Amino acid sequence: MKSNTITYGILRAVGILVGIAILLYFLYSIRSVLAYIAIAGVISLIGRPIILFLRRKLKFKNGLAVSVAMLVIFGILIGIMGMFIPLIAEQGQNLSLLNLDGLRDNLTSLFNQVNQYFSSRDIDLFKTLESMDLGSTFSFGAIPNLLNSVLGALGSLSIGLFSVIFISFFFMKDSALLHQGIMALVKDENEYRATQSFNKIKDLLSRYFLGLLLQILVLFVLYITILLIFGIKNALVIAFLCALLNLIPYVGPLIGGVIILVLSMSSNLGMDFQTVILPTTIKVMIGYMIAQLIDNFISQPFIFSNSVKSHPLEIFLIIIIAGLLFGVVGMIVAIPVYTALKVIAKEFIPDFKIVKKLTRNL
Repeated sequence: MKSNTITYGILRAVGILVGIAILLYFLYSIRSVLAYIAIAGVISLIGRPIILFLRRKLKFKNGLAVSVAMLVIFGILIGIMGMFIPLIAEQGQNLSLLNLDGLRDNLTSLFNQVNQYFSSRDIDLFKTLESMDLGSTFSFGAIPNLLNSVLGALGSLSIGLFSVIFISFFFMKDSALLHQGIMALVKDENEYRATQSFNKIKDLLSRYFLGLLLQILVLFVLYITILLIFGIKNALVIAFLCALLNLIPYVGPLIGGVIILVLSMSSNLGMDFQTVILPTTIKVMIGYMIAQLIDNFISQPFIFSNSVKSHPLEIFLIIIIAGLLFGVVGMIVAIPVYTALKVIAKEFIPDFKIVKKLTRNL
């Protein structure tokens, strides 16, 4: 082999690696824009059934149908945000106007009651906490500043929100826009199969995201019923937050359980631990676990089998693997990405035995 051929090969390989590095750096630099496009894509998939219904059943023109769908989706989102703003504002006002000493005294009293309860049973669970100076360990005066920082961050998201709305509108209005962008990257001989895959993925993911909304609604109703029965304050917001956390597979319900546990105890702050706080918290947690069992054995199998055409065990393994490889984000996007890959595999490499097995229901 001639030296100039070897040199050319090395330079070509280096050039390809440099090009890949530049591309990755570019994608990393515009990651926020990619996130806006991804969110807009999800919104357009959720809005697609609404648009089709308005166009086919009510004979709306495309522009009007898209506008109504946008109003419905973002009206729901604004309503959801509206539930949290009064709660945050009220808590921020209460803390800034101070009753910090009273709050610290109530928490200290709660810790003491919990410590006494376990100590009477020869359990030194709170021995370490008893030796700590609560006031020096945690600065209650920092809470208002933290809330102000959170509200400031929410204000800075206005540009992102506008971008998502703008992109979503054109994704919905011109449904072929995203399709044309993808086709520009596909060879001419593969355009038909790519189009078939794209349409199938759109249908499956639209059904999947609508199924997730149904799952959240079912959990929300179960949670709020439990919290209202036991008189937990701010039941509406807590129930919605914990239902929303279920979008994170396996990890979300654990976080939701901790939130309900803490807020159930703090809801009865100042009352007797053994006769009021502990029994109420135990009953709320039993109700929470029953709701999770209903979700795990009824809601989720129904959604997965009827939306993405995958077996629950298959979904479980994919989510676990994605979580190990990419963390929480991987668990969230595992099912949509896996569904898209299955559809593409069925269209382009249908003769492989494993592809036939995995895609037999598609």
